[in-house]
Amino acid sequence: QLQLVESGGGLVQPGGSQRLSCAASGFTLDHYAIGWFRQAPGKEREGVSCISSSGGSTNYADSVKGRFTISRDNAKNTVYLKMNSLKPEDTAVYYCAADIHYSDCTPRFPAPRFYEYWGQGTQVTVSS
Repeated sequence: QLQLVESGGGLVQPGGSQRLSCAASGFTLDHYAIGWFRQAPGKEREGVSCISSSGGSTNYADSVKGRFTISRDNAKNTVYLKMNSLKPEDTAVYYCAADIHYSDCTPRFPAPRFYEYWGQGTQVTVSS
């Protein structure tokens, strides 16, 4: 069974940091581009960041550039999203997803419809 599982969410104060993890089971991630997406209540799902299969190429939404860093450890079959300087507007459910048809993020990221496998999501709440 192909599965992605996110972890690392929770409550954090504004200005704080958090690291999300996306672990795969049933398949290996090292051939695929992996994206992080988020969805806040009443809003559409949006692309946050993406990393190519090799890790050599990354993409970020303008709203998180300079604050978030995506990385991957293919040996651990895991992708990470390190989030710094968190703001209340970063509050959302965060999802990781695999694009099993492309090894690079461009040009399909940030469109969610191109990502075939999704995790169940992890809640990140930024509040004092």
